[in-house]
Amino acid sequence: MAILYTAQASATGGRSGRAVSDNGVLDVTLTVPKELGGDGATGTNPEQMFAAGYSACFLGALKFVAAKEKVKIPDDAKITTRVGIGPRDDGTGFGIDVAISAELPGIERELADKLVAAAHIVCPYSHAMRTSTEVPVSVA
Repeated sequence: MAILYTAQASATGGRSGRAVSDNGVLDVTLTVPKELGGDGATGTNPEQMFAAGYSACFLGALKFVAAKEKVKIPDDAKITTRVGIGPRDDGTGFGIDVAISAELPGIERELADKLVAAAHIVCPYSHAMRTSTEVPVSVA
């Protein structure tokens, strides 16, 4: 695969720390949700960031497939991604559960279903979730 763009971010402090992109535009305080034993302090968490990124990417994929069909996605279209986290059934770690919902005002249901299904194929987040994407891990 030819890489067209690479984003980079780093985290310190784990789930109670800070995450920053290499260009400094993203700079967030990380906190642990109460449901995971945190104190509920103001901040974000990896699941929220993943949900936001997936939502934005999926909407981009939706616009891409719609344009090929000569369909305009309305400006008030909204993609909501739910990301849950919990212990894996095998007891060896944690897993995530992901669901996407699309609100496409003014687009008939049959066409909306078709476009969303096509976007799910095109979206790189969806592709990674559907396949066994290899993630190299190393020590710097």
